[in-house]
Amino acid sequence: MALRNAVMAALLEGEASGYDLAKGFDASVANFWMATPQQLYRELERMEREGLIAARVVEQERRPNKRLFSLTEAGLDAVRAYVAEPPGRPTTVRDELLVKVQCADIGDIEAVRAAITERMEWAAAKLARYERLKERLLSGRTEDEYCAQAERIGPYLTLLRGMAFERENLRWGETALRILERRATAARDQEHAASPT
Repeated sequence: MALRNAVMAALLEGEASGYDLAKGFDASVANFWMATPQQLYRELERMEREGLIAARVVEQERRPNKRLFSLTEAGLDAVRAYVAEPPGRPTTVRDELLVKVQCADIGDIEAVRAAITERMEWAAAKLARYERLKERLLSGRTEDEYCAQAERIGPYLTLLRGMAFERENLRWGETALRILERRATAARDQEHAASPT
């Protein structure tokens, strides 16, 4: 998937500046797509040149003028065409933490445990942010009410997927830490038993 498709998905929420997109990207599509602000701005320029988005300048007092981007009709057509395409192969996991975990038996287990703990803290923070976003989306409604009344359901469904992903990260982290602790305890017990008294 190209970054442009994720940008167009974010712009379905309405007109936004590059800054708002970069900030909102974290809330609206970060659960399935990551991009740096620099990547985002470069993509916005390309998309504008290709006629997929249009920009209007908003003059501001005491601050630089800002450009607000919105999808053009060609952009909406591109979104429709993209949605109609069959999806590519499922994403492959490429995670440096998992490479470190794979090597834990011959490396510093405590460093690996610390890295897993850090990942769990990150996952918990993301999950809490997603929970707040879900609460704002539902706005006091039940899920059934929201699904029946919402103008667009895609953002809610992708949010649920992001939440499930972070919950699984937490479950895996707990399991991995428990197993590594048992291994470390067994190794300490063996060392203690083998040492002369």
